[in-house]
Amino acid sequence: MPQALQTALILLVALQVKHMVADFFLQTPRMLVDRARYIHLGRTQHAAIHGGLSVVSFVVIGAPLSLVVILCAVETVVHFHIDFVKARHSDAAGHTPVDSGYWRAFGLDQLAHQLTYVAMIWAWAYSVA
Repeated sequence: MPQALQTALILLVALQVKHMVADFFLQTPRMLVDRARYIHLGRTQHAAIHGGLSVVSFVVIGAPLSLVVILCAVETVVHFHIDFVKARHSDAAGHTPVDSGYWRAFGLDQLAHQLTYVAMIWAWAYSVA
């Protein structure tokens, strides 16, 4: 297996694990209430945790620091907005976990985050090619 492919797969796994930890283990009540408001300290903290843990993932594989800072800053902003759109939609629709719409929104939210990681890995691969 080519080294770049192996590193990309390791990075994908690291970002997947990071996502699970940040989204499902490190959320606090502050991050979960009033999420449909745009100015939201909890969502900012949540997105910053994602960006910070992504820094660790990229540093571990030896990515250039300038690229890491740019990628992870962009991820933080994108993550903030993905979560905002989902929260605003869910609140407007009045969906709760018993509604299929809730799960469609949750699934689209998670897909958007995963596609963000694919884009980040692509940018890393392009930079080292």
